Amino acid sequence: MIPSAVIFLATLTAAPGQRDGLRAALLGLIGPTRQEPGCLDYVLFEQADSPGTFIMREAFASPADFEAHKSSPHFQAFLTQADHLLAGAVHLTPLSRISD
Repeated sequence: MIPSAVIFLATLTAAPGQRDGLRAALLGLIGPTRQEPGCLDYVLFEQADSPGTFIMREAFASPADFEAHKSSPHFQAFLTQADHLLAGAVHLTPLSRISD
């Protein structure tokens, strides 16, 4: 892993009745994001004991790459749907890698 890498777990909870819509929107981010320069990891999970709660594991080579991701057309398109799909704010948990 690159020493300056930016690593997060993003937790997103679907609004009532929006589980499938949020899942589809998040899956739509994966392909284009993985093609971004500096994307090291972008994997979606659903919390097994809480359907509708999604966790995106994401890593970018630098803070600038993460900022570029947030400005990308596909992420901006996701944001236009976010208020409708999400029950609340996205929770970002920053991580520091300590092992391989």
